Amino acid sequence: MEKIIILDFGSQTTQLIGRRLRELNMYCEIVPYNKFPAEDKSVIGVILSGSPFSVNDPEAFKPDLSAIRGKYPILGICYGAQYLAYSSGGKVKKGDSREYGRALLTPTDKAGRLMKNISGNSQVWMSHGDTITVIPEHFTIIANTKDVPCAAYRIEGEKTYAVQFHPEVFHTEIGMTVLENFLEICNAKKDWTPANFIESTVQRLKEQLGNDKVILALSGGVDSSVSAVLLNKAIGKNLTCIFVDNGLLRKNEFEKVLKDYAHLGLNVLGIDAKDYFYQALSGVKEPEKKRKIIGKGFIDIFDREAQKLENIKWLAQGTIYPDIIESLSITGTTIKSHHNVGGLPEKMNLKLVEPLRLLFKDEVRKVGRELGMKEHLIKRHPFPGPGLGVRILGDITPEKVRILQEADDIFIQGLRDWNLYDDVWQAGVVLLPVQSVGVMGDERTYENAVALRAVTSMDAMTADWAHLPYDFLAKISNEIINKVRGVNRVVYDISSKPPATIEWE
Repeated sequence: MEKIIILDFGSQTTQLIGRRLRELNMYCEIVPYNKFPAEDKSVIGVILSGSPFSVNDPEAFKPDLSAIRGKYPILGICYGAQYLAYSSGGKVKKGDSREYGRALLTPTDKAGRLMKNISGNSQVWMSHGDTITVIPEHFTIIANTKDVPCAAYRIEGEKTYAVQFHPEVFHTEIGMTVLENFLEICNAKKDWTPANFIESTVQRLKEQLGNDKVILALSGGVDSSVSAVLLNKAIGKNLTCIFVDNGLLRKNEFEKVLKDYAHLGLNVLGIDAKDYFYQALSGVKEPEKKRKIIGKGFIDIFDREAQKLENIKWLAQGTIYPDIIESLSITGTTIKSHHNVGGLPEKMNLKLVEPLRLLFKDEVRKVGRELGMKEHLIKRHPFPGPGLGVRILGDITPEKVRILQEADDIFIQGLRDWNLYDDVWQAGVVLLPVQSVGVMGDERTYENAVALRAVTSMDAMTADWAHLPYDFLAKISNEIINKVRGVNRVVYDISSKPPATIEWE
């Protein structure tokens, strides 16, 4: 299958480039700036992402691009544009003021193919402190703005183009047109679809796994569910699904999930490991340590169960792209560990297979529908791998789990009853490590506070708090306080991502 390679220089919006290309039915992969797959014959074009660095910084990423210049069509974005100019002898200097926000783009009379169907005064989004002040020989300016004389350029004799704005972000109104034009320059077929993904993935899994046996880490969520169905299509009876009750699931989740999978024809083993996890987490308060313990616990359980089965060689997980991206950025900064990609022991007895590791969440849902899965499984909200362990701030106890499960059940059921569930990307309750004074009847109370969290999003890379009706929030707050022993205060989280994350830990 044809692909576009996106070289990641550490921009926060690199993943959005990938999402936009997928929306145009173009398969793409994001790789580190210095890891271009030179041997991959399916590559038809290259995009250079933005970066938090200036090209003039000593620590800036400065790869040798001679192997791709002139061989592939190239689109440089922001830092990518500046680095192409800088590495060819141009000058990039810090602007008098940071160029950030909306600007109006006007193509020049030498605009060429990248600016096809783009009129003057088109809104674009700028986000850079440096600007290109001198372009090298054989570079031609193809667009400008009021404050940026070189907003876009092309290189004569190459299919190399560059823009100093961000076509991938929502605020750039002509962003998709720019990306479509670049794909046209690449002569792209744009044939990536859920059906094609299923066909190619099933074939790849058959080749990768052969007659080996696999156990899958089933969570009940859409990611692991779609992974299970894909693997089942590829290897059938050689797949055994393991669903672990780590004591941190939602109320009655264990029984509901096992029932949900009856129609998929999967071989599912349910493992009660509540005591194991509670003991391992006893007294642990630090969020990252909790994640590592839970991640290691899952692997230990799977490894133990694999020993009871014959000739298991692979562990399958529902890891998706945002899991990988958030776990380790290109700059090496850990945002948070996901149990799918963090907490793995150095020596693991099972090899890892992750059918969805290059998909965003909305793409996983499209694949699930193409596979014929029931809608209630497809529309299920994401649930963190560590479960309620990252929604209990501080140490974890069975009593705290009970309180949170009860409050969470009221909130989620309320969303369903009010027909709000499908309007929300993810929702849950957080148990806070504080107690507050309250009055119930004639008695003074000193009990727990919980926070309701509900967000809207496309792929969890960014998210906004859901503007739920006041009447709904009032009813849920009143019901939780009246019915959940141990809670006397409910608050609503109105933080967006960024700067906050969706989960509190």
